[in-house]
Amino acid sequence: MEFIDTFVKWLESTHLQEQIKNVDIVALFTNPWFIVPFGSFILYNLYKQKWKDIIILSVLTAVWWFSGTPYMNSLLVNGVIQIDKILPVIFGGAVVLGFIIYLLFGRSD
Repeated sequence: MEFIDTFVKWLESTHLQEQIKNVDIVALFTNPWFIVPFGSFILYNLYKQKWKDIIILSVLTAVWWFSGTPYMNSLLVNGVIQIDKILPVIFGGAVVLGFIIYLLFGRSD
């Protein structure tokens, strides 16, 4: 339990949720320093037909988007984790992690 408390304090000290929430998505996807390498990576994976990499990138992008939703901001109320809200997140994270592990190690191309 002490580890979880120190981890939560560290997470709050980094202001990671605020940083993710304050990302200007329109500015990010119009910034050539981001969009050129990102687009090149997507086009290269499409050309090489690396569907596994594209699916993993899509899942990670969806997790990044979900982490900035109001639901994720409501997980901590006055420094206390809301157990009724965290359980679906834990289950969903386990499913996503299992899916990514399956893609990486479970099947071959």
